[in-house]
Amino acid sequence: MQFSEHWLRSLCNPALDSAALCHLLTMAGLEVEEVEAVAPPFSGVRVAQIVAFEKHPNADKLKVCSVDVGSGELLQIVCGAPNVVLGMKAPCATVGAKLPGFDIKAAKLRGVESFGMMCSADELGMTQDHDGLLVLPEDAPVGADLRDYLTLDDKKITIKLTPNRADCLSLAGIARELAALSDTPLALPQIAPVAPQHDARRTVLLDAPQACPRYAGRIVRNVDAAAPTPDWMRQRLLRSGIRSISAVVDITNYVLLELGQPMHAFDDDVLRGAIHVRMPRAGDQLTLLNAQEVTPADDVLLIADDERVLALAGVMGGEASGVTTATRNVFLESAFFQPDAIAGRARALGFSSDASHRFERGVDFDLALRALERATALLLEICGGEAGPVSETIAEAQLPQRTAVAFRPQRACRVLGIDVEAGVMQAAFERLGMRVMAAGDSWQVTPPSYRFDISIEEDLIEEVARVVGYDNIPPIAPQAGISMLPLPESKRSPHRLRRVLAGRDYQEVISYAFVEEAWEADFAGNTDPVRLANPIASQLAVMRSSLIGGLVGVLGSNLRRRAERVRIFEIGRCFLRSSATEPVAGYEQPVRVAALAWGPALAEQWGVATRKLDFYDVKADVEALLGSAAVFEAAVHPALHPGRCARVVLDGRSVGFVGELHPAWVQKYDLLSAPVLFELELDAALARNLPAYQELARQQAVTRDIALVLRTQVQVAELLAVLKTASSEIVRSIRVFDVYAGKGLEPDTRSIALRVVLQHTERTLEEAEIEQAIQALVKAAGEQLGGQLRS
Repeated sequence: MQFSEHWLRSLCNPALDSAALCHLLTMAGLEVEEVEAVAPPFSGVRVAQIVAFEKHPNADKLKVCSVDVGSGELLQIVCGAPNVVLGMKAPCATVGAKLPGFDIKAAKLRGVESFGMMCSADELGMTQDHDGLLVLPEDAPVGADLRDYLTLDDKKITIKLTPNRADCLSLAGIARELAALSDTPLALPQIAPVAPQHDARRTVLLDAPQACPRYAGRIVRNVDAAAPTPDWMRQRLLRSGIRSISAVVDITNYVLLELGQPMHAFDDDVLRGAIHVRMPRAGDQLTLLNAQEVTPADDVLLIADDERVLALAGVMGGEASGVTTATRNVFLESAFFQPDAIAGRARALGFSSDASHRFERGVDFDLALRALERATALLLEICGGEAGPVSETIAEAQLPQRTAVAFRPQRACRVLGIDVEAGVMQAAFERLGMRVMAAGDSWQVTPPSYRFDISIEEDLIEEVARVVGYDNIPPIAPQAGISMLPLPESKRSPHRLRRVLAGRDYQEVISYAFVEEAWEADFAGNTDPVRLANPIASQLAVMRSSLIGGLVGVLGSNLRRRAERVRIFEIGRCFLRSSATEPVAGYEQPVRVAALAWGPALAEQWGVATRKLDFYDVKADVEALLGSAAVFEAAVHPALHPGRCARVVLDGRSVGFVGELHPAWVQKYDLLSAPVLFELELDAALARNLPAYQELARQQAVTRDIALVLRTQVQVAELLAVLKTASSEIVRSIRVFDVYAGKGLEPDTRSIALRVVLQHTERTLEEAEIEQAIQALVKAAGEQLGGQLRS
């Protein structure tokens, strides 16, 4: 909300400069977003009157003017403005004046002396108006300093309000806050009822009282709608960001800004019968004041007469019933609409209005009559006319209630962490317009009608803090015993995991947990993702069940910026549907770690030839996280290449996948070549095996190499698992050192060469027991996997 500081100070003027006033408002929750001077600094500019002028003898477009600046003698000034007329009043910069960017000196223009300069608004830095001199009102005092006359030392203040403080969407609301915060008298305009001068009225029927429980209006006859808006009102509107339209419309806008009550003026001569506040009927249509034609939705509240729709309630009036300069009779309306009945209606039509902005946040339900009287008085003062009686219809049962809220002063002190005297708290509430009734150790505090945001004790505690001042609450450090939490040796922290990945040349990224629905289908095979009820963007409508989509998105962004090598990882939560009841019914939220690598295996350098990264490079990164206990089995994953994908198994449990991205997704997402990536359950990556002590052997180890011929379908991990089960106590390790397929072997078979290390810690092994241990391994491979020694 933007407003004039001078206007605010006319309602409440604390002994604070502009900076201190803005700081006070900000610290009370009314954040001052911007302070802008109405006009740049200048001096030596006075209100002047052109008493005579004649054509310049040497220039067709210049005039030689005789100007009265209140000094007792006329000044000769050469002027080229096209709107110069006899008797007009305009700003005049006399010799010695300092204007934005230049100073005024006596000069000769085409041979004629000029002792000053008549000024436009643009030359004074006030607006971008180049059309001619700034025309001042006829009653402007000649010789007065222009800055004082137009209050150009004023400032435009813009505050950023939270949605719960709709009561401050008016000068009266801000002034109430300022008076309470600074303990300064409040001088709101005195509003007296306007005595009726005729009996004409319109019946008001509330056909939807649950949406509009109060509606008031009155007819004002013989209005001069073409009357000019007073300069003081135009200035205040302009400095509040609202342009002047016509006197009647300006008055309703002025009351909106001053009191916070949106109003509308209808041309009474085009109305037929009673005023109906109702929901739409079949065939209802309306052309709004912005020329937009609408067919109201079923939940849009309307203002209508007996024959047609007149306006969208609380949003915008209709073009056909709007006031023009030819209007003679006006019907002024002032109503209270429930916030739920107005919220979102303007946005659904693709625009917003000052009225809807206020109504959907909550307008004082006790303000409608006072605002109507204020607008009527201004209308009669500016446009003349005769006011009729007020027609008001109220559905009392539907009006909001302001119930008392229990407040405990002692608890407020505990929550705030400071001792505040009970009298200070009571004075704060009373300055904010609240009624306080003592009830033992607690109080019953009733908020005023304009405070929609006070409903619980914590709201009242916040009010105490605001009025006392957050700056006056000392920063006391909390005191508490701190004990070191146990950290199991068998588990490492996520930070340690990040360090491991960073040490392997990965960089961490953080992506949105809500993703495109296509990502879920492509990278997780998930056709029924968790959907968001209110997504921040249409394409980010579902929750992720895999981190892969985010990593591929980051890769694509880097490739579009010509990155040559990308290695990234993310630790984040995923969201899946489940029948479980804990921790959230129907959902699982596992935390995972995923990484992606693309481009050369190593950054370009002179010592190593450039080589494209492959599956085994990233497999090594997984092993660095999980250790040698990780087992890799061929598998299928929706996001990964069918022949270059492995399931990661740890202690017999599948904990993730590693592999090359599927060619279809490489092409779809324009990735140039396939990245290699992995995704693991975080708890598996955090767990680690503790080292177990083994006695050092005093005898030399024995090594035996064997080659087993097995079917191609037999996986190496499966073979090693069988051999481990069949190993005797003297077998220390078994590892694969060669795989061969081709000449000399049957089709669909391959030879796997194994190196077996045997050792006893206390004695030298005998050949017989070595042979027995080897034969046991061969026998197990033959019986369980159909393997045989290669001849």
